[in-house]
Amino acid sequence: MSNYDLIAILGPTASGKTPFAASLAATLDTEIISADSRQIYKGMDLGTGKDLVDYIVDGKSIPYHLIDIANPGYKYNVFEYQRDFLVAYDNIKQKGKTPIVCGGTGMYIESVLKGYNLMPVPENPSLRAELANKSLAELTDILKQYKNLHNSTDVDTVKRAIRAIEIEVYYIQNPIAEREFPHFKSLIIGLDIERELRREKISKRLKQRLDEGMIDEVKLLLSQGVAAEDLIYYGLEYKYLTLYATNQLSYEEMYKQLETAIHQFAKRQMTWFRGMERRGFQIHWIDASLPMKDKIEITTELLSVS
Repeated sequence: MSNYDLIAILGPTASGKTPFAASLAATLDTEIISADSRQIYKGMDLGTGKDLVDYIVDGKSIPYHLIDIANPGYKYNVFEYQRDFLVAYDNIKQKGKTPIVCGGTGMYIESVLKGYNLMPVPENPSLRAELANKSLAELTDILKQYKNLHNSTDVDTVKRAIRAIEIEVYYIQNPIAEREFPHFKSLIIGLDIERELRREKISKRLKQRLDEGMIDEVKLLLSQGVAAEDLIYYGLEYKYLTLYATNQLSYEEMYKQLETAIHQFAKRQMTWFRGMERRGFQIHWIDASLPMKDKIEITTELLSVS
């Protein structure tokens, strides 16, 4: 078929990545590795857009990996993603198939395409105590001293900002040890969706998921003992729905702020992907509005000329 090691499908939220990846996987008889930083959590379904029905193509279930692998409240990280990705990747390759990695979490995708050398970062109780009473603005300023903030989701909550500072301090104090991470020959496909269509689809999908019970999903997680601050840590839907469920926002405030946040998130995703291009990745952009058969045909042609 081709001599690519890996096919990567990326794009902003609401661009149709998963249906495309599943259709491509059905065509190529292969499997999908998710690159979504929140779909790894069990029970966080509607809020993460975990549309598992998308993995059924013409009545056939497409195998997927790295979805529903952690309990809500856990702080999964990029190091763990690399580790778990390699296990899934090797499992698929042993079957003689070319894995497809698909998702909108740019850091996850780039970490495996570029082969970042990362290490797990333990908690630093003294540093956390030192930062505990600082405001989000103060923490953001501190973090800027360590790194350029390409992705503002690092600092959308106090807890995230403290963890980001903790990681940067650890890397300074403990130079990253060399560890092998394979370098893949990858075909990277980006789904390009026109801005107004993207906004329309985001707003429509938000309303649909609220109607399907997204608020009840958050209330169930809270009733099962997941701390409100842990759900807020995950950002977007879980942040604003938790604030609503704990009576810190009215329904109207929640809806308006969440809709705005998702639109801003999609914009940040595109900023990350354009940054990947500046960092040397070749992304083959395909119009997301094209019929599925056309997108599959374009991709298979790209694979054939590898």
